[in-house]
Amino acid sequence: MRTSVDVGGTFTDVTVMDDASGDIRFEKVQTTPEKPTEGVISGFAKSAVDLKKLDYFVHGTTLPLNALLTRSGARVGIVTTKGFRDVYILGRNDREPMYDFKYVNPPLLAPRKNIFEVEERMNYKGEVLTPLSRSSAIAVAEKIRAAKVDAVAICFLHSYINPAHEQEMLQILAEECPGVSVTISSELSREYREYERTSTAVVDAYIKPISSNYLSKLERALDAGGFRGNFLLTRSGGGVMNVDTAKEQPAHLILSGPAGGVIGASAIADLIGHKNLITFDMGGTSLDVSLIEDGRLKIRSEQNFEGMPISVPAADIHTIGAGGGSIAWLDDAGHLQVGPKSAGASPGPACYNNGGEDATVTDAAIVLGYLDADNFLGGELAVDGGLSAAAVDRLAKRLQMRREETAAGILRISEAKMAGAVRVISIEQGHHPKNYAIFAFGGGGSLVACRVARELGVGKVIVPPGPGNFAAFGMLMADVVHDFSQTYVTVLSSDSEEVAYLNGAIATLEKQGRDALVRDGFSETTMRITRTVELRYQGQEHTVGVELPDEQLSSDNIDECTSRFAELHRAQYGHDMEDPIEVVTVRIRATGVLEKPTLKRLPERQNNTNSAKKGMRPVYQFEQKCSVDYGVYDRALLFAKDNIEGPAIIEERSSTVVIHAGDSLDVGDYGELVVTIGLS
Repeated sequence: MRTSVDVGGTFTDVTVMDDASGDIRFEKVQTTPEKPTEGVISGFAKSAVDLKKLDYFVHGTTLPLNALLTRSGARVGIVTTKGFRDVYILGRNDREPMYDFKYVNPPLLAPRKNIFEVEERMNYKGEVLTPLSRSSAIAVAEKIRAAKVDAVAICFLHSYINPAHEQEMLQILAEECPGVSVTISSELSREYREYERTSTAVVDAYIKPISSNYLSKLERALDAGGFRGNFLLTRSGGGVMNVDTAKEQPAHLILSGPAGGVIGASAIADLIGHKNLITFDMGGTSLDVSLIEDGRLKIRSEQNFEGMPISVPAADIHTIGAGGGSIAWLDDAGHLQVGPKSAGASPGPACYNNGGEDATVTDAAIVLGYLDADNFLGGELAVDGGLSAAAVDRLAKRLQMRREETAAGILRISEAKMAGAVRVISIEQGHHPKNYAIFAFGGGGSLVACRVARELGVGKVIVPPGPGNFAAFGMLMADVVHDFSQTYVTVLSSDSEEVAYLNGAIATLEKQGRDALVRDGFSETTMRITRTVELRYQGQEHTVGVELPDEQLSSDNIDECTSRFAELHRAQYGHDMEDPIEVVTVRIRATGVLEKPTLKRLPERQNNTNSAKKGMRPVYQFEQKCSVDYGVYDRALLFAKDNIEGPAIIEERSSTVVIHAGDSLDVGDYGELVVTIGLS
């Protein structure tokens, strides 16, 4: 058996799969932010999982992300090359809110008083200019002890090309400061740009103690329950890694939770016959959107978190504060706003009757009739629709609007924000949404996806089986992944000497990838190596990634890379040029292929009676200023090839699908719901 657990801001999702029968179970428990280990274990208990029978446990955690959001990580010190103490403080001169004159940089994770210099120096070729001074390093270790820091980030100049001095400093700190967690930048990123490498190392150091402590506690709890299988963590860049790697490099866990859904979508894209997808994952706290093109998720080499660059591969996921728990409020001008603040798991939406008084998106959906308060989480979670109405009424009174109009306004504002998020990962990157289908999951994704699709001109919405647990299910579709990279700035040329040198750099990284997979227990037949170069026109700042062929590079390959780069540059920036092209970074992704779960086909209905219909429910329409009856269906009673014409609501235990007048829903072979949007 296999299981996966996705810890979200409001609910913890558990997926259990029996390999022998192919049966899949989905469960949800409320997240326990103050005791995350207990939330995972309670999820196992509710799912009646026998830990002794588990082959794989795959986990997606938001703990490192939350530590960054709440600034609740470790006290961090930085060790750097003498003369470069202020690299981390100065950062870059650009800023995201370019015209906001009130903008203030977020607080640094390591204050200047905790940044220490060591006498050492490499040049850009990795040659030693000044050997590392052991006396200087020991003096710094003494200062670190006096500062009582919990973790240290080491980032020396040009260590990306030669990490010898960082490794020496690591050894000295192990001797002089036992018990202090240490991160060295060259183990996370072998790329140039000192500030970005320093920031990456600092983030990793900041979250390492809390992540390592959590994973160790969870390991002990699993061990006590008799678990002897493989404990894997989802990576920000897709794929999974073993728990020991996760403890050592928690920077790869920043998007651990959201990555699960994207992995799952890319894994089943071909199976359901839709290879170009916009993933639309709406949970209780946030909305995560990403692009699947030709069945493959998009990976970027760097993510930026609240102004902090993190130079590790990450799925190209755009997140906004728009979930079921997003709170509706009035700004200083008296205008209705929604999010990004969320009611979370505690106190939760007003309807939870847990002390929350603010109206949320969930409360608005209950008032409008989208959700049935008597059938929330299959009736397992008792909610009070009267409390939702009262919360919306308080806003409506201040707005001098009717209850239903206010609730509809909450949803419309949320949907507009969600459409904007989709535009960021599609139109702004040269992809038109109409060429994709929206793949909606999470507890609330399918609730609003059809209206968002209509606004964007998208013709299809697909809702997978078990959408409320799909991110957890997606984790079961992941492979083991290792990423390696090396900065190598040179002109892309068909000159035989240059080509040979580039082939040598690629071969070195490939060996590292294969060696890592061998240590994980994979054979040559279960390995897959993907090779990419990041290219730019000379003088440019930003790069475009171009995948290389499997065979060694030759003059013919170089011409092919040049053409592909020009094509991608046109798509992303709207033009190409005749300028010389530069190689900046070589990347290798080493994948250890794991056996994937097999989805069962859904049987077809044997008679014409649609027994899935439960009744009718009035749903308020914003445009018509009145309620319209929607047919209500039980998804568990649908069969392959069934068709439902909108307006209709399809309910299941963990999610609700709402389709509107003009929309048409067809049930796919694997239980996926394919909605054709009635675009006028």
